[in-house]
Amino acid sequence: MQRSAEKELLDAPDIPFDDIRRNMQELDTINTLLGGHAITITGLKGFVRKGQQLSICEIGCGGGDNLAAIAKWCKKKGIAVSLTGIDINPFCIQTAKEKWTQNKALAAIPVQFIIADYRDALLAEKPGVIFSSLFCHHFSHEELVRQLQWMKANSRYGFFINDLHRHPIAWHSIRILTRLFSGSYLVKNDAPLSVKRSFVKSDWIILFQQAGISTFSVHWKWAFRWLVTVGPE
Repeated sequence: MQRSAEKELLDAPDIPFDDIRRNMQELDTINTLLGGHAITITGLKGFVRKGQQLSICEIGCGGGDNLAAIAKWCKKKGIAVSLTGIDINPFCIQTAKEKWTQNKALAAIPVQFIIADYRDALLAEKPGVIFSSLFCHHFSHEELVRQLQWMKANSRYGFFINDLHRHPIAWHSIRILTRLFSGSYLVKNDAPLSVKRSFVKSDWIILFQQAGISTFSVHWKWAFRWLVTVGPE
């Protein structure tokens, strides 16, 4: 299966807010049921140091569901954390803010949400850890090389990526599941396309070689995900 260059509907600039909110809600459910959030927590664990406060930045944060999962996990483990979410879509940021204000447990965790292209976001200081989840597959190969370089240059300890494995079984499975259970035209179109736009292991190896990053790890995770990590030097 060749990597698709077709753009997802969500990448269009004129998607109505209610449609984006429904899309984000369903993605949160998919991430919860199929283990996406668990993979994000696994990626984060490698950066946790006893007694050290974590500052974590997610690029392409969407509706904030990944940051919410991190906030809940850190609270449960007694880990001091500050969070930043960056997304170019103001409706995604509005959805994320609503999630935070409507949940008392989340409201106690410090977070800032920034509407910006991640490359243009103004951060007071470098976050300890930068991560993305289901974000990389939105970009071309050349854009991804520059994104990896940006993540390394702008994080103090390193970064990790949670994204999809391009595989026929993954494509057929998510296409059937979303047709049966999704009420979002965005999810029905974009979820299978996301798989076609995603990666095999050799893609990651080539991307990191071209980005000039020699130390990284790529681990396959259920269900058809990659956890890609660049740790501290």
